[in-house]
Amino acid sequence: MSAYRFGADLAVSASLPKFDVMSREAVRIGVLTSLTGDASAWGRPGLGGCRIWADRVNSQGGLRIGDQRRLVDIVAYDDQYDPVRAVLGVKHLILERDVKIILMLGGDTVPAISDFLARSKMLATTLLPSDLSPDTPYLIAPCEVHPIYVVTGVDWLSENRPELKTVALCAQKDALGLPSLATYRAAFAAAGIGVVKEVLYPATARDMDAVADALIDAKPDILCWDTAYEPFVHALTEAAYRRGFKGQILSCTCDNYPALIEKTSREFMEGFVFQFPDFDDPALNDPRVNFPSPNEFYSEFNRRYPGEWSAVSWEYCAILEMWREAVERIQTVEPVAVLSAMKMGGFSRNVFGEARWWGRDLFGINHALVGSWPVVRIQNGQARIVEIRSVLDWWDRHGDLLLRHMRACGQMWDQCWSAG
Repeated sequence: MSAYRFGADLAVSASLPKFDVMSREAVRIGVLTSLTGDASAWGRPGLGGCRIWADRVNSQGGLRIGDQRRLVDIVAYDDQYDPVRAVLGVKHLILERDVKIILMLGGDTVPAISDFLARSKMLATTLLPSDLSPDTPYLIAPCEVHPIYVVTGVDWLSENRPELKTVALCAQKDALGLPSLATYRAAFAAAGIGVVKEVLYPATARDMDAVADALIDAKPDILCWDTAYEPFVHALTEAAYRRGFKGQILSCTCDNYPALIEKTSREFMEGFVFQFPDFDDPALNDPRVNFPSPNEFYSEFNRRYPGEWSAVSWEYCAILEMWREAVERIQTVEPVAVLSAMKMGGFSRNVFGEARWWGRDLFGINHALVGSWPVVRIQNGQARIVEIRSVLDWWDRHGDLLLRHMRACGQMWDQCWSAG
């Protein structure tokens, strides 16, 4: 285990009493995600964040449960974003490794493992609340609420750049792209921005030039990449640069944007809007932000994993910190009890402030922790938060619109699970 540096200046909440006993049995935490393939640009950094979190907890003596201290151990399984491998992985983690929580990306792998998770009463987390349903009672989305937060980027653009009237968007036809497509449609409709072109492409597509050409030929004010994998975002953006596109670009993510600046230009990338900040952003030092020492975490992550920072780098770490607080409050690591503690009272805090356990209208169950989310804009070569906006405020104004578009795309929970 590498020496731990992030958060070394954090005060330990309490000194270890002399009667504390270090247990020989570590608490195992499962990470079931893609560590190879297109989705690995999210899976690998998420695992890296977990390891930094584990080193922090272990450097402070581990979890404090009663009169014991228990170290934590991260156990990862590469599902390659493949449902068959996900089944093998979830059984390995639960039956052979006795993990107490499983962190997942979510998406196309979830239907294959949902029944086993439910029968095992295993606490699991997803970054895609579109995975949620009443049939997944132990699955929660406590950090990222993809894709409903993308409404904040569209809302911000409509207020700050009212001259933008049309958009052309594309989406990959999978469990990441389709619910995001429905949400962007609803957000553009609410903002009065007309969709002049849509292109749906398979998740195995490789000819992104053709996709970009079709969108640009419609002469939109905005190009929207939806929730594309990192290789697609880069290929589409580079294609738009080669075509000489001069308008606004909007995307859910823009991982490794410095590489895009190098391949295009700083001028071309200026104003690119997406949803995920770098954690050296001064805005994250606001006391409402619920993440320990974000700037130090960002520095430590980049020291250990240079060039791998992504949208998911900090998310599993944030989830595990919420989990740890619940474990130490109720003095057990048993999954069902910890889940109840995490949801107690119906309110909590996500990384960006106060949030509510929500989602019954959209997901059939209040297992998504929803509050505010940042709008990020590239300015002078750096990603910077321009505003943190409330997702629920938008929902209160336009929820019916989102429900209509989700159903039209077949992405409501009852449609998804009946189809599965």
